[in-house]
Formats: sequence, C-alpha cells, structure tokens
Amino acid sequence: MEQKVSMIIFAAIASLAAFPALADGDVARGTSLFKRCSGCHTATDQNKVGPGLLGVVGRKAGTEAGYKYSGGMAKSDVVWDDTTLDAFLAAPRKVVQGTSMSVSIANATDRQDIIVYLHTLAKQ
Repeated sequence: MEQKVSMIIFAAIASLAAFPALADGDVARGTSLFKRCSGCHTATDQNKVGPGLLGVVGRKAGTEAGYKYSGGMAKSDVVWDDTTLDAFLAAPRKVVQGTSMSVSIANATDRQDIIVYLHTLAKQ
C-alpha cells in the first residue's frame, strides 16, 4: 500500500514537471493575452478565420469538425499539449508546414499564460 501511494505521488510530481506551463502560468493574464488571438479564434466551438479552441488541449491538430483546415494542418500528426502548443505558438510554420497560421508569440511567458488559459477551455 505504501509503495502504491509513493508511486502515485511520484507520478503526480512527474506530471507537473512535464507541464511547467500549468504550474507557472497565469490564467488571468492568459485570458487577457488571448484577446490578441480573438480576431481569428474563439474560446468556444465557433469557427472564425481560425478554428474555435474549445477543447483544443488534447485534441489532434486539424480535426475539429466543421472547420476547413490547411493541407499541412489536416495532414499533421500533432496532438495539442503544452509542449506542442508552446512550439507552435512560437513558430507555427516550423511545427506544421503549410499551416495558415502566420502569427507567432515570441515571449515565452506570454505563451505559457495563453496555454494555461487554453486548459480552461475543456469541453464539458
């Protein structure tokens, strides 16, 4: 029993280390920063120029129903998690060749805060 509890605690700590954006990000700041993104994206499942981002974390790229993705995004094997979102927001066209997204976010703290905010957009 004691070993099982230790394993669970270790797994919880390891998962926090694997996702530093969750531990270090500021959701309120991310919410505010997301306004930069709202010209193309919504925090719902409504599509605009870009797809709606409700439930984006954990979703395979290019698969949201009802949105016509670029060829590069539709063929991508990317699954959106903290690491892939961070890389994509920093340099979209390096992560997904042929993506239509051209906006990048150079500041790592801004990216972390936006990613933490995106975690709040889980589908119910």
